[in-house]
Amino acid sequence: MDAALPLLVQRMLQPDFYPHPVQAPVQLLQTHISYVFLTGDFAYKLKKPTQFGLLDFSTLEQRAYFCQEELRLNRRLSPDLYLAVWPIYQDDDYYLQTSPHPQTPIIDYALQMRQFPQEGLFSHLLHIGQLTSSHLQELGQVVAHFHTAAATSPAIQRNGTPEALSAIDEENYTLAKAFIGISQTQDQWQQTRAFTQQFWRDHSDGLHQRVTHGKIRDCHGDLHLNNVCLYQDRIQIFDCIEFCREFRHIDVIYDVAFMVMDLEFHHRPDLANIFLNTYLEQTGDYEGALLLPAYLSMRATIRGNVNSMTAQNTDTSAPTARSYWQQATHYFHLAYQYTQPRQGQILLMSGLSGSGKSTVARRLATQFNGIHIRSDAVRKHLAGIPLDQPGGKGHNIYTATMTQKTYQRLAELGLSLAQAGWTVILDAKYDQENLRAQVLTLAEHAHLPIQIVYCTAPETVLRSRLHNRQGDISDATAALLSSQQQAFQTFTPTEEQRLTRLSTDQDLDTQLTSFSTHLAKKENVRLP
Repeated sequence: MDAALPLLVQRMLQPDFYPHPVQAPVQLLQTHISYVFLTGDFAYKLKKPTQFGLLDFSTLEQRAYFCQEELRLNRRLSPDLYLAVWPIYQDDDYYLQTSPHPQTPIIDYALQMRQFPQEGLFSHLLHIGQLTSSHLQELGQVVAHFHTAAATSPAIQRNGTPEALSAIDEENYTLAKAFIGISQTQDQWQQTRAFTQQFWRDHSDGLHQRVTHGKIRDCHGDLHLNNVCLYQDRIQIFDCIEFCREFRHIDVIYDVAFMVMDLEFHHRPDLANIFLNTYLEQTGDYEGALLLPAYLSMRATIRGNVNSMTAQNTDTSAPTARSYWQQATHYFHLAYQYTQPRQGQILLMSGLSGSGKSTVARRLATQFNGIHIRSDAVRKHLAGIPLDQPGGKGHNIYTATMTQKTYQRLAELGLSLAQAGWTVILDAKYDQENLRAQVLTLAEHAHLPIQIVYCTAPETVLRSRLHNRQGDISDATAALLSSQQQAFQTFTPTEEQRLTRLSTDQDLDTQLTSFSTHLAKKENVRLP
């Protein structure tokens, strides 16, 4: 046993410390702010009596308070894992849970958690190649529901103002300046800092709208792969930031940005895109994507700082120190990449129900790191009904007026996001010439590249797909096909110049590869 460890920590490494069976030996994990003891069925977290920056665990009262806060806050997302806060008493020995005598003093507190297999961590699943698109879709849904229910207030909202964000940025870049010439270059530091400073000025109105619309909430604050796990076949998000409200009271899209950045850092932009698009579709918060470049860069800069500081505090000759410096360099480079301008474009999906539009759109989104916007989701968001609820009986969301509003919203989102540098895939029937012309005209006036992707399949295939469709937000049925076919207006000669036909009952891989390569060359749009 390490004699340098505090006496309480040494005692908690002994199996007989605990009032339940223990899987010996007790394993100890350390972070810079806590000790974690793995006992088999349960894990116990002990906060280190330390103070730095906005974190203060220096007194018994502070540790008691933040143990309770950690329990309360994390139960929002992982109630199966967070169990209780136990006092630790000292008499002749240390005791957990129960005082042997009424006057025995409490010397500390431990947070009791359900211990889960480390193999269930998303970081581990990614490492062994078992993190799937389904995992990220489910995670996007979980985070979307969490953010919808998360608390907000005027005090929380103040953290989303341009002034608050600029202050956080200045702290980040002041800290990062010390690592110029070590884990980042002077040019990276200057350009990344200048970009974010200008970004908050340019988006001042949008940031104030986020505050007005209640998008600054009591979030998780530390949403990355190592804080998400599968436990009993359910996603659990744990270890939120309890010690600093400013790090947790943030824009919901800033919370999302950490997971997106983390997946891209680990070379899985496809999974990052699936998570992001699932979240955006569930919440309808497509405007949040306009702020992502700066938020992604901020997240990467923070991780660059953390890894650089960790490397500084590690034996410089140790392989772990070199690894931390390498990761810091990668993070700072990624932060710089997020600030670089991108060419936006619009891909206009078209076709009958069941023609495979959404399947193709999802694949194009991952290829181009695009924002996929489905008319079915937009229509239901506008109507204020859940995505999984039918929009026919009782709601009547398929009126001419609602259709006009839906396509108007699609056009507005497509224009604003493409102008911000995103590839935007507008996924709807677009069966009427005037609806297509609306988007084509906007794109032309904004000098944005635009293509029409027309999906087709034999009628027997369409009917089979619609008959077998389950768990989709679309309300379309095979009974609508005949009327859709009659109403579909053929493409004009002008539209034909921007039209690609895809036979979705044929080999899609070959068709999509050819289309993506052609589009990237034609429009000079960089593939991620």
